This record gives sequence, structure tokens and C-alpha cells, in this order.
Amino acid sequence: MEKHNIIICILLAIVATNVIRILPMTLIKGQIRNRFLRSFLYYVPYVTLAVMTFPAIVDTTTTPVAGLVALIVGIVAAWCGLGLFPVAVICCVIVYLIESFV
Repeated sequence: MEKHNIIICILLAIVATNVIRILPMTLIKGQIRNRFLRSFLYYVPYVTLAVMTFPAIVDTTTTPVAGLVALIVGIVAAWCGLGLFPVAVICCVIVYLIESFV
């Protein structure tokens, strides 16, 4: 890619990023009262994190089965009230054990 095209791409990325951040602040003056919209905006960060994380959990392991088993055990461990660090350690140990025996 030419240097001129790279600069244009970087400028377009800057404009797109700033429009997404600045436009809502300029258009929405008061508090959002719509229950559906508030609920939707509340869950957007969680959905975004899940969409980025779940495929990576299965794809980064050597065998997808190890990632899937670690994902299920991690969900159960988190559901039982364990914190982020213990769940991460449990999932890492499970992936290590499954991949070392397969």
C-alpha cells in the first residue's frame, strides 16, 4: 500500500472512531428514559466482550475440545461464585491437562 493510502486510511479510522464517541454526547442531552434502550445499552459491553472472547477460547488451544471443556468448566466455576483469578487458573489447568493427555 502506498504511503498516501495509509495516511488516508488512518485519517478515516480517526474520524470514524471520534464520530462514534462524540455524536451520542452531542445529540443526547438528558437522561435516557426508555427502558428498552437503557437495558440494551447496559448489556452492550458484555455482549461485545463475549463475542470477542468465546471464539478465541476455542481457537487458541491446540485442540478445540480442550478449549470447549475449559469454557464449560469456567462458566460453572464462575456460576458457583469463584472470582476471575481462580476461574482463569482452573481453565488454564484444564487446558494443560487435556492437551498433555491427548
